[in-house]
Amino acid sequence: MKISVYDTYVKKNDGQLMHFDVFLPKQDLELALTYARKWLNEIGLEDVTITAEECRFCHQEIANPMVASAIQEQGYYIYEMEGCPQAS
Repeated sequence: MKISVYDTYVKKNDGQLMHFDVFLPKQDLELALTYARKWLNEIGLEDVTITAEECRFCHQEIANPMVASAIQEQGYYIYEMEGCPQAS
């Protein structure tokens, strides 16, 4: 499965930078923003600002089986990197 990757950086309320990618089955900025907001809400960061400035299309790649399965199941996948709850 070929996916689109949106490189995302947001500033948390404490000023710390959080970096994650939004993986989608197609290139769609509005959908990437929707899923990024949904995930931020799920981890308790509902008041963090996220716009096209913070979430940008980066590239396309072939998804590994775990990511492809998650995208087929829920429509997206969040790849947590710097400053994220589990990746800290």
